[in-house]
Amino acid sequence: MEYTEKVMDHFANPRNVGEIENASGIGEVGNAQCGDIMKIFLDIDGDVVKDVKFKTFGCGAAVASSSAATEMIKGKTIKEALNVTNKAVVEDLGGLPPAKLHCSVLAQEAIMAALWDYSQKNGITIEGVRPPRAEDHHHE
Repeated sequence: MEYTEKVMDHFANPRNVGEIENASGIGEVGNAQCGDIMKIFLDIDGDVVKDVKFKTFGCGAAVASSSAATEMIKGKTIKEALNVTNKAVVEDLGGLPPAKLHCSVLAQEAIMAALWDYSQKNGITIEGVRPPRAEDHHHE
């Protein structure tokens, strides 16, 4: 399996690892088939993602996808953060092996879930933010 240098770099030196206390929004998603679990914490001020942290339990591609995605949304508006699709994450990483593309999808889903959590906590509707689908959650 070939990983790009950028994937390896994010895996070896992941950015924004950890958690945010009293986070504005927290999104946790998992993929039962591969066992990857991603948790993203957002600190939102106004409509800007001031800070973002993640904890990922999974393979190198999952860690790299989370790391790249958090870098891509940090300092951005909620609307811009919503534009960070799994395709954008894969492009940023310079590509992922086909078998690992689901990792980038998880990163996108985790961001969406965290924004949903934020909207619920604040009783607001954010255009484009939808609740996590049932199949995103696999808590046995």
